[in-house]
Amino acid sequence: MSALTFERGTLPALIAGQALPTPFSPAERRARRLIGHDMVDPRPADAFRDLRTQLLARSRGEGSVTLVAPVARGSGGSFVAVNLAAAIALDESRIAILVDCNLRAPSLHERLGITPTRGGLVDVLEGAANDLSDVVYATSLPRLLLVPAGARREGSGELLASARMRMVIEALRRAGDRVSLVLDTAAVSSAPDARIASDYADASVLVAGYGRDTAAAVSEASAVFDPARLAGVVFNKVP
Repeated sequence: MSALTFERGTLPALIAGQALPTPFSPAERRARRLIGHDMVDPRPADAFRDLRTQLLARSRGEGSVTLVAPVARGSGGSFVAVNLAAAIALDESRIAILVDCNLRAPSLHERLGITPTRGGLVDVLEGAANDLSDVVYATSLPRLLLVPAGARREGSGELLASARMRMVIEALRRAGDRVSLVLDTAAVSSAPDARIASDYADASVLVAGYGRDTAAAVSEASAVFDPARLAGVVFNKVP
């Protein structure tokens, strides 16, 4: 299996070299449940900005890797992950890279309107792609890039635990000083994937469905993470 290629400082050229998608209109963002500057109700955007600020404070403003994992299916983990990345990208000095690590049921490419014609994370992990820049896609949200999962894989744990996955995260982490990674994973209750991927993260955020996930379920899910790197629990009403 060949080595990965992805050089530091390539993101500006990568973005410039892609045909940028048309920015979402406010109506399209509402339909896709994505935050923005001009929301009629600013409270969702403010909540994600606050979450962004807290996480960046943990990393002292430097580039960071944050894992977002739902307690169970339907808790809204992908909703939180994509909007945390969007909140990071609202800061014009930063670039957010959203990585879909939910290899069993990927969905971020659909939410962001991306057709992953050049493949995704699975292609890199299985060695079908060696140039990581091929699977980093510009989105309709400025400064937010997506690494889609690609093809579904039931054996996701083995791929996420591979040396190749560590290489991917380290390469993306080194892409720039103001780059923040957000990893979206499968539910803690359904697979070991979140625990495995948390090894690559500086901080983990657990997403609990408000009025849906019990205190016992939240406590059990929290226990799989390193307490020193568990940033906290987000209680979410949106699936």
